Amino acid sequence: MESTAWMQLHSVMNAQQERRPFARATLRRIGAFARPHRRRILQFVALSVGTALLAVATPVLAGRVVDAIVSHGDRGTVVRLALLIALIALAEAAFGILGRWLSSTLGEGLILDLRSAVFDHVQRMPVAFFTRTRTGALVSRLNNDVIGAQRAFSNTLSGVVSNLVTLLLTLAVMLTLSWQITLLALVLLPVFVVPARRMGSRMAKLQREAADLNASMGTRMTERFSAPGATLVKLFGRPGDESAEFAARARRVRDIGVRTAMAQSAFITALTLVSALALALVYGLGGWFALSGSLQPGAVVSLALLLTRLYAPLTSLAGARVEVMSALVSFERVFEVLDLKPLIEEKPDARAVPEGPVAVEFEDVRFGYPSADKVSLASLEEVAALDTRSGAEVLRGVSFRAEPGQTVALVGSSGAGKSTIAQLLPRLYDADAGVVRIGGVDVRDLSATSMRATLGMVTQDGHLFHDSVRENLLLARPGATEDELWDVLRRARLDGLVRSLPDGLDTVVGERGYRLSGGERQRMTIARLFLARQRVVILDEATAHLDNTSEAAVQEALTEALEGRTAVVIAHRLSTIRASDMILVVEAGRIVERGTHEELLAAEGRYAELHRTQFEKHPPATSAHETAGAGVGDTVA
Repeated sequence: MESTAWMQLHSVMNAQQERRPFARATLRRIGAFARPHRRRILQFVALSVGTALLAVATPVLAGRVVDAIVSHGDRGTVVRLALLIALIALAEAAFGILGRWLSSTLGEGLILDLRSAVFDHVQRMPVAFFTRTRTGALVSRLNNDVIGAQRAFSNTLSGVVSNLVTLLLTLAVMLTLSWQITLLALVLLPVFVVPARRMGSRMAKLQREAADLNASMGTRMTERFSAPGATLVKLFGRPGDESAEFAARARRVRDIGVRTAMAQSAFITALTLVSALALALVYGLGGWFALSGSLQPGAVVSLALLLTRLYAPLTSLAGARVEVMSALVSFERVFEVLDLKPLIEEKPDARAVPEGPVAVEFEDVRFGYPSADKVSLASLEEVAALDTRSGAEVLRGVSFRAEPGQTVALVGSSGAGKSTIAQLLPRLYDADAGVVRIGGVDVRDLSATSMRATLGMVTQDGHLFHDSVRENLLLARPGATEDELWDVLRRARLDGLVRSLPDGLDTVVGERGYRLSGGERQRMTIARLFLARQRVVILDEATAHLDNTSEAAVQEALTEALEGRTAVVIAHRLSTIRASDMILVVEAGRIVERGTHEELLAAEGRYAELHRTQFEKHPPATSAHETAGAGVGDTVA
């Protein structure tokens, strides 16, 4: 009976105490995910029924053994019954292993389907989705909620079926043996269930509080243990305060753990006592009936054994609705992400970018960033309600054309819209009005695969994954050979560095590439650009925040990277884009000036003002890297 108490406590503790109506749409979608596994589900249900039948058979056979002994029956009967009990035990063990295999196969198969669906869907979401969403909340949907949905198949389904069959069979057999004792057992049921429900609710509350605290500590550790977070804490000299704050939360988790352990002990002790009293009543009343001749001795033993198998399914079924609701909540949270529609959709008849050198063109492009309710969820942002206001218009009628092989530079104040132009070209967003073309074709008519093969982008952060140098490079072209990898590293002025690393190409660069310097990370992204062999290049602040030495190396690599390619460059230091074929001055979402370096200086407009302001603060240098970098983008916000 103690195991029954633990089962009930665990069931109630792990179920959310939330009453929700059944959502038919949710059930239909669950059915769609379950349909590929329907054969195994039917096998699982049949096996659960068989297991329940075996569970009831053993107490009945045990009673017959007692009757055979008491009535001085022949030994053969006792031996045959004992062998049958042994066979049933073996069958139960086999059914248990097979049931566990089916359960895990169903559960893990569902996890695979759900995780793959969510992961693939999230990858199609626009960049705005990732800028608004808390990464931890999104990862939780792929982990906690998917696992919660899995329990509906691996635990709840089998539990409801097997418990229902076991309950009906047990009650039927007990009623045939003694309806009086059976009713007594049912009268005592509230004494068993009510404490379980109340204590389970209390335990669930403690568990949720502990889970929230653990999640908070996990978030804090993730932030503080990252390279930038650890640096910030050290720079402001707050390790002691951070330790004290963490220890305070850890102590609260410890206190909850102690309270939980004591509550569990009291609960189990009370229910074990109730179970013992119930057994005492069965033996007492059953013994009285047996001595009076109205009940066989074996029937008393069978009733006692059946009683231990009666409370478990009754109490589990009492909490089944809560478990089902909990699973539905998990499914709904997963479906909530899947229901977010990506803003960027590829057309069924999307075409490839034309072969050969390609031009880039913006024609009267207007754009404003989408409102939060179009790209995100309140639960993922952890806010009460999403902002439904549309973003202000960032681009207001932008038009220009970069001919094949030309370099077009964008300059202007921060927030003028330069980076937005760069994001519309690879279709990270779609223009609200106007047309963006690559090779004379509207980007909305091009296939994503063709665009990625045509267009490459280098940003200021030089982001790398926590993986090897090799894998970070192969992101650009998975089929590249070893010789090709070393060739692009040489062209990016990185081959010497990589050869000096402990494991060469297989050296792990660390989270965000923090084991490399800023200049080395940038050259890694340029090496990827070389490897991808793309015909259009966007440089968005590619050398921002680098020291002179790193900048010289990056500029030299970029000069080679841009040869023969159509390039759109966002530039900060104007000396680096003097040789550009065309310079566009962007202000307040409009192109206010265009021309070559000399033409714009002669016009005495906004470009000339930016040039004077910059070189009054920073006199022009004559270093080799600026000369080599003429026409190459050093970027600006």
